[in-house]
Amino acid sequence: MADEANKHEFRAEVRKVLNILTNSLYTNREIFLRELISNASDALDKLRFRSNRGETPIHNDLPLDIHIKVDKDKKILTISDTGVGMTDTELAENLGTIAHSGSENFLADFANEHQAEEAKDASNIIGRFGVGFYSVFMVADEVRVTSRPAFGEQATAYVWVSDGLGTYTLETTTAEEPKRGTSIEVHLKSTAEEFAHPFKIREIIQKHSAFIPFPIYVDDEQANTQPALWREPKSSVTQEQYQNFYKAMTFDSEDALSVQHIAVDVPVQFAALLFIPSRKQDIYGLDQDNWGLDLYSRRVLIQRKNRDVVPDFLGFMKGVVDVEDLPLNISRETLQENVLLQKIKQVIIKQTLGVLEKMCKDEPQNYEKFWEEHGRIFKLGYHDMTNHERISALFRFNSSSLPDGENGKILWTSLDEYMGRAKPGQKTFWFVQAQNREAARLNPHVEMFKKKGLEVFYFLDPIDEFALGQGGTYKDWNFKSVDTAEPDDLKDFPDVETEKTEDAATPLSDEDNAIFDAFVKYIKRELGDKVKEVRVSERLADSPAVFVSDKGISSNMEKFMKVMQKDDSVPVRDMEVNRDHALLRHMFSIFKADKEDSTLKEMVDSLYDYCLLLDGYVREPYLLADRIQNLLTKASTWYKTVRNLA
Repeated sequence: MADEANKHEFRAEVRKVLNILTNSLYTNREIFLRELISNASDALDKLRFRSNRGETPIHNDLPLDIHIKVDKDKKILTISDTGVGMTDTELAENLGTIAHSGSENFLADFANEHQAEEAKDASNIIGRFGVGFYSVFMVADEVRVTSRPAFGEQATAYVWVSDGLGTYTLETTTAEEPKRGTSIEVHLKSTAEEFAHPFKIREIIQKHSAFIPFPIYVDDEQANTQPALWREPKSSVTQEQYQNFYKAMTFDSEDALSVQHIAVDVPVQFAALLFIPSRKQDIYGLDQDNWGLDLYSRRVLIQRKNRDVVPDFLGFMKGVVDVEDLPLNISRETLQENVLLQKIKQVIIKQTLGVLEKMCKDEPQNYEKFWEEHGRIFKLGYHDMTNHERISALFRFNSSSLPDGENGKILWTSLDEYMGRAKPGQKTFWFVQAQNREAARLNPHVEMFKKKGLEVFYFLDPIDEFALGQGGTYKDWNFKSVDTAEPDDLKDFPDVETEKTEDAATPLSDEDNAIFDAFVKYIKRELGDKVKEVRVSERLADSPAVFVSDKGISSNMEKFMKVMQKDDSVPVRDMEVNRDHALLRHMFSIFKADKEDSTLKEMVDSLYDYCLLLDGYVREPYLLADRIQNLLTKASTWYKTVRNLA
């Protein structure tokens, strides 16, 4: 039992804070091992620094390393290092006084916050207070710290012992170990026996301290074998090492598509190792929020998947960012809000855009693979106004000018390539939003663009119209949906020559033109309030009819707005009909023969259903199915009669 003369009490206010530190401050108990290993690493760094200055430590032949011993039976964990060690005075200052540099301010601030009920723990208090060691009392009912200073004429060892409840003892010891440095003996609580297993200790080291620059041995087996490559000179790291690091970090079996090794001194000092996977990681879309970069401070993990250093549109990237001087809160589990991380993010954005631009130019096949795997996430960059043009230049879309790809493969083109193929005087990117290429090609609104030989982007992803179509510009060109185009918008572009088909409709006579106007009014009368107006179309070539919006927004965007407003009603629009389409000519013939024909009325309703389906609305599927069935029955009967079939 320790002599009473060597027994010391923590000051009353410090005891109070110590209780909070060990019971409330840290949310994850395994953090204690990270803190002890970090302290050991600091001690080794200090010894190496003093040695490089010409000082000679005792037992100069001892390697710089950290050893962890696990006694499963006695439930004791021992963490030893061969660093600078501590004198009795240093032990008293570092372990007997919490945050001895600035403790009064810390205690005063904490007292104020603690008395206010808003503060539930001490994690609101920001700064470096050197309290990491005390996290050990989350898992320990007694801690014995034996330390032998590495420098000085008399390298006497001292032992500091405490249960973390209010007192500690400090005295000399005749123990031979450690020969140099510090050994911390952690007597685990009964509720912390999980840490008395070597596999658990190795797991924690791999998670939090894998890149500590000194070897860490657990029962004489090294636990941190992966070097911190981002801290190495770029010239000394091979592509194989980069790829092995990536696979070990992500468990991906394929090489990364690209590697970025960043080392920056200004405007902020940090190093990073970033990878673009060759395939998307979230295959089933179930893990969309699980993204970010692992954030380290001097090789010690601070936070996994930190989102403050990378924007959402680069969320597909994997890697690490290591900041030299990172402002943390007292527990090192959360970060202070500061401009530092924003500056890091801007550097990462700039560097990554440069990598993608180079890949686009020098490795188009790799860029195509990148786009197919990660393009949907990258399009979220449309909201980055600072880098808007650089990001937009990297976007890819399908287009009416591209042929069908083999085996259903989608081909891609860029905004700049579209501009290079544009008609003289054109300053608009025209697009159509559709579920797939075939649906885009068959959209009735595309027909007048085909007639003019104007290229149309096929937006096949719902985000495309948000990314570029809503008032966006690129190099002074604007974006417009074909839904919103009027014939006058294309009047300056001449029609392209097309082959005339044998079944092309013959022009109507003046008399029939007048009757056709009456037929259009008949359609409006039959549809009633379901449409605003019915008129002859100047935009259609191959389709019988189409709805046209007068709101200046595309049908797709209107549907989205209705969903946001929880409005499931069918919009009332103008209907345009194609005077020269075979279906309209046949309906016109029936109208001339018998304006009260019941089948003609069914056909008008079906024409409305057709337009409704094109817009993605089906309000009365049973009535629609019944009309289709009735018309098919009649059509098959007439066909059977015409063909003289039995």
